[in-house]
Formats: sequence, C-alpha cells, structure tokens
Amino acid sequence: MAGTRQILFIQGGGAGAHDEWDDKLFDSLRRELGDGYEVRYPRMPDEDDPSYARWSAAIRREMAGLDDGAVVAGHSVGATILINALAERPPEREVRAIVLIAAPFVGAGGWPGDEFELPHDLGARLPQSVPVHVFHGLQDETAPPSHADLYARVIPQAQLHRLPGRDHQLDNDLSEVAKTISPDGLGSVTRA
Repeated sequence: MAGTRQILFIQGGGAGAHDEWDDKLFDSLRRELGDGYEVRYPRMPDEDDPSYARWSAAIRREMAGLDDGAVVAGHSVGATILINALAERPPEREVRAIVLIAAPFVGAGGWPGDEFELPHDLGARLPQSVPVHVFHGLQDETAPPSHADLYARVIPQAQLHRLPGRDHQLDNDLSEVAKTISPDGLGSVTRA
C-alpha cells in the first residue's frame, strides 16, 4: 500500500499475552494512529515461555518483511528482546524509530538474565540516526519504573516518557506512543 506507514508491534510474554493482554495495546495503537498505518502484530513463539533465541529469530524474520522507514515497537519482555536483537545485529531495513514500552531491564540493577544481559554500551550498538523512545508507567509493578532509568543510562540518546498513574499495560492506552511516532512527533526529534 503506497503511502502506508508500517509499525511492527512485538507482544510481551506470558500465557495468553497475545490474545488476552497485548491485543488491547495493539487495538489502542491502531485506533490512535488511524488510517495510513499498517500495524503488524505477530504472535511470538511459545509466548508463555519467552526465549531470546526463538523470539529474536522471529523478530528478525518480521523485520525483514518491512519496508524501509518502519517503526519497531515492543511491550514488556518483547521490547527487551527487540532492543537486544537490534543491538546484536543491525536491522536489514532502515527503521524510523525504536519504541520500548514497559520494558524490563535485564542486567545490573534490573532483572537477572539467564539467556542474555543487555550490554553496558547498548546505545552505541543501535543505529545512531534512529530515535529511541522508552515509555514506562510509574505504577508498573511488573517492571519497576527504575528500569526506564537503567535504559537511559545505557542508551543516552533515548527519550524517556514517564507516565504517571499508568501500570505495566499503560492502562491499555498507547495514545502517547501514537503521538510520538506520528510524522509530527518523530519530525520534532532532532537527535542524531
């Protein structure tokens, strides 16, 4: 579809996450963005037992099917795996923005990691011209708000969006995310 902007939205982990939890985030994002956007919401393998190897491979396959200029976003552990996969291997396609929503930080000060730990130079490993946005609810009891600060430490170019009164699911409201990734929102970002 000519002129359609693509968004790849990666779900979080847990039993029923795709159809019972994160589908509400997907619906909110699609509704807030409106016409002119194609929001892709693939089902991740074994959602009740997220594995970095399986999920990162699935994310790379999904990203390979995007056009240049797509936005990639992830929620919860999906965001954590997304950002690590992008740092591990640059995307084949040019991305317009990276969006992390309620992302747990795996490493010192955050969650312990059996499969991977986010590198201390995470920001340097990401595509330098691509804006990174970290959204985190200040009432998140799953991944504490301090995790957003840990991301800011390892991705100095990231823009933090702390959302008062919002939980791990951002109360199923991605209006701030939609405003940020709209052409006006990303057009205002001037960081390299």
